[in-house]
Amino acid sequence: MRRIWVLAVLVAGLLVATGPAHAENVLSNGGFETGSLSGWSCSGGSVVSSPVRTGSHALAGGVTSGDNAKCTQTVNVKPGTAYTLSAWVRGNYVYLGVTGGSSTWTPSAASYTKLTLSFTTAADQTSAQVFLHGWYGAGAYHADDVELDGPGGDPQPGVPGRPGTPRATTVTDDSVALTWTAATGTVTGYRVYEGSGVKATVTGANATLPGLAACSTHTYAVAAYNDAGESPRSEPLTVTTTGCTDGGLPKHALIGYLHASFANGSGYVRMADVPPAWDIINLAFGEPTSPTSGDIRFAPCPASECPNVESEADLTAAIRAKQAQGKKVLISIGGQNGQVRLTTAAARDAFVRSVSSIIDRYGLDGLDVDFEGHSLSLDPGDTDFRNPTTPVVVNLISALKTLKARYGARFVLTMAPETFFVQVGHQFYGGSGGGDPRTGAYLPVIHAMRDALTVLHVQDYNSGPVMGLDGQYHQMGGADFHIAMTDMVKAGFPVANTGHTFPGLRPEQIAFGLPAAVSAGNGHTPPAQVHQALNCLVKGQQCGSYTLRGGPSPALRGLMTWSINWDRYYGWEFMNSHEPFLNALP
Repeated sequence: MRRIWVLAVLVAGLLVATGPAHAENVLSNGGFETGSLSGWSCSGGSVVSSPVRTGSHALAGGVTSGDNAKCTQTVNVKPGTAYTLSAWVRGNYVYLGVTGGSSTWTPSAASYTKLTLSFTTAADQTSAQVFLHGWYGAGAYHADDVELDGPGGDPQPGVPGRPGTPRATTVTDDSVALTWTAATGTVTGYRVYEGSGVKATVTGANATLPGLAACSTHTYAVAAYNDAGESPRSEPLTVTTTGCTDGGLPKHALIGYLHASFANGSGYVRMADVPPAWDIINLAFGEPTSPTSGDIRFAPCPASECPNVESEADLTAAIRAKQAQGKKVLISIGGQNGQVRLTTAAARDAFVRSVSSIIDRYGLDGLDVDFEGHSLSLDPGDTDFRNPTTPVVVNLISALKTLKARYGARFVLTMAPETFFVQVGHQFYGGSGGGDPRTGAYLPVIHAMRDALTVLHVQDYNSGPVMGLDGQYHQMGGADFHIAMTDMVKAGFPVANTGHTFPGLRPEQIAFGLPAAVSAGNGHTPPAQVHQALNCLVKGQQCGSYTLRGGPSPALRGLMTWSINWDRYYGWEFMNSHEPFLNALP
């Protein structure tokens, strides 16, 4: 969000890049969840139930003075294609690599540590052998969640064909029932994978996964197997169990930011004077005492800047009155000037303490994360949004999980990233190198918090052109931009050259953000164009030449704007145009 009238564009002139081929874990039994060394050839070692990183099993390499306990697996690959090999390992001197190619190692890992390397197959290469081993006399090592991400090659002779993409037939609070098109060839059975772990082994083309948490998101893929080996995995399916709470929001909500701690050209608006049309009111902003302190402070605008500011007692009373009307009032952290970098555990803990203090002091309903600028970036080599390693990202996720656990189901969590930090990750992902380390940097946070996230409202403004799922660049300021950007969040998208796909969010978690007026930021969209975008996204109508990859979303949460103050300045055009339209949507 911005305090100034007109802002510099963050993203402009992006280079054209082609999307990656479909990526999957090419390895068989990478998490050793079969309970055996199936798929692997080991000179020494066994499968154990402890210590494990995920699932129920892991590899224990039986190193001796004469044997480094080397385990290998040979898989089919595509020529001239990029792959990423990774494994979580522990022990003294653990090596991971590709025979005849790249390797990496750690001299000592007291707990599970991720090793990662990337390589490109030769122009005529059709197979690759990956290996793990320890070092002579150094003691046993352990490995889990071994992944070779990239497109699979042609199957080995006799191995079943690839099963069809699974479909969810029944979804409850604690289970998911799947079915899929049977694989070709001789099939002994099927393994249902979640990540590298096997969640079910069945003989037919259907399975039920019980014991799940309510409102939890899972991504499943299926592989067929027989005595000759295991097929490539199916395309993945992401599904969320039922039992989600909506935080007491209306089906379609109007969300706005209130300049509560500062003045600008739009003027100050007292909380009591905010019209009842606004369903979520974000107090802007809580800011840190320094970029890396994690210590967030919030105070109402001083009277010297805002002569009509209410007292703190009146502000608190007005918040209570809004909540009595069913409205949600949140503290928004960050903004243009509030750089927050949780580089240490101490900063993380300070963030939790100080944000909790603000929430408790005013009796707020939750938190809006509006990290901009350089608050979030990815370290080199941090290429898997599902398992981030960058401290500022890992610590933010930990802090948000702690806050959610502290306040429970009533806690409202929203996020307001710019397109640069979300959709641009489809083309460029910061940790993979070769560009701005901030691109896509919100994706690990969104993914980690997806089951606790109330609303994600990406700022569809102050943006350069962004490539959508149709392979075309889209420009802000019209219906086309909002349609394409929001469809990416709903449908999900491949993340640059990482080999990983970001799963889409539930439609009730999605809104999109706009400037309230031309003075509020670049990318103001006329009301008729906003309504066209909503008709497309909610009803599948008026989409123009764009085809929704995520399908129509009748439960789409609504609209966010910067800001309530600017809307008041321009005679409430945003509120008066869009609140009745949202209420009339199915």
